[in-house]
Amino acid sequence: MCAAPIRLRPGDQAETAPAARLALLGSAALASEELLAILLGGRAGSLSRARSLLETHDGLTGLADAHPDELHCREAPAIVAAFELGRRWAAEWPRAGWQIRTPADLAEQLVPAMGHLEREELRVILLNTKNVVTAVETVYHGNLAGSSVRVGEVYRSAVRRQAAAAVVVHNHPSGDPAPSGEDLRITGELAAAGRLLDIDLLDHLVIGHGRWVSLRALGAL
Repeated sequence: MCAAPIRLRPGDQAETAPAARLALLGSAALASEELLAILLGGRAGSLSRARSLLETHDGLTGLADAHPDELHCREAPAIVAAFELGRRWAAEWPRAGWQIRTPADLAEQLVPAMGHLEREELRVILLNTKNVVTAVETVYHGNLAGSSVRVGEVYRSAVRRQAAAAVVVHNHPSGDPAPSGEDLRITGELAAAGRLLDIDLLDHLVIGHGRWVSLRALGAL
């Protein structure tokens, strides 16, 4: 059973606020340091310790890659386990029967999974005639600029799986999801190829740090 609801006592607010905010507002409302403070137990000093860990390891990405011995805290196993669970959750996505109605339906899954990647990735989301996700394929790792993105590679799995539609997604490691001129050019080429293959390119999403952009919404498709 869950513990009783947290009640703040005088003098406790600074350190118990993250847990109280979690109960009141949900996890999405908390900063990374607050979520980490809860993993650290929510005791006195947890929030300052969480800030120190994030600074020492250059944010969540570095912390996720850290070995338990590098964390130098008794809660290291819990931190490592939390990141591993996140990675496994991302690997199991998409869930069966998941229908895409708006770009936000994809973005809510992809921003946590791709928003803090250190290298660019391009993924292709495949859908059937009812816009249900049938597969997610990672097509490219690394630099996506220039001629490195080949149309045939992007659509290979879609053709093999007889997908009715696709959404292309890539991230900007800089954190700024504003599309570049190259992004717009590639989108045009992919849309044209999709029409020839009778595969509808529904959108091209660019993922940043906690933000995303739909190129269809910008008029690029």
